[in-house]
Amino acid sequence: MNIYVSNLSFNVQDEDLREYFEEYGEVTSAKVITDKFTHRSRGFGFVEMSDNTAGEKAIKELDGAVVDGRTISVTVAKPREERSNSNNKRSFSASGSRW
Repeated sequence: MNIYVSNLSFNVQDEDLREYFEEYGEVTSAKVITDKFTHRSRGFGFVEMSDNTAGEKAIKELDGAVVDGRTISVTVAKPREERSNSNNKRSFSASGSRW
């Protein structure tokens, strides 16, 4: 089961996230998402648990919990949508400039 965790403190690291969920069952991965330029936490992450029942219990008990001074939100992760640039927005680049 893949779990989405939001409103994390910027101090929370991957290992901290893993520890929060391990008391509910086996955690196969825990990842706090970071900005690719600054490498600072973006305030959310994902946890994968091997057992759906344990994952559901973790979601139920941790959603709304206060962790490192912040109330976290814990839900089932939705599949990632494909990102495209076909939504009528223009894309600009230095090498492809019209002017």
